[in-house]
Amino acid sequence: MSGYPGEYGSAYVIVLAVALVGAGLAAGMLGANRFLRPSRPTHQKLLTYESGVDPVGDGWAQVHVRYYVYAYLYVVFAVDAVFLFPWATVFVAIGWVSVVEMAIFVAFIAVGLVYAWRTGVLTWT
Repeated sequence: MSGYPGEYGSAYVIVLAVALVGAGLAAGMLGANRFLRPSRPTHQKLLTYESGVDPVGDGWAQVHVRYYVYAYLYVVFAVDAVFLFPWATVFVAIGWVSVVEMAIFVAFIAVGLVYAWRTGVLTWT
């Protein structure tokens, strides 16, 4: 154990050197871009641009909670897919207990979907 600090210290020096070279390259490229680009600001160029529509009003807009519910449901089913597809590729090798566990998992997801459907969350109008 006498060589402990020296053995691992050289590895960290290499990592630090690579990080510094990378940061230096990024800073150099951004700096060169700033000095070489043309800069001719006009009133039209300084206006806020949003999807090709000229800004009108104060910019305050309320978003209906329905959009957040759809996003949340998407995340729930994406996580479900992340767990379900890898499990489906190897379920034969891991036994019937895992089949029951996955059935319980899918049942929880299905109960949530049925609840969202029955309460009218999934209707767009």
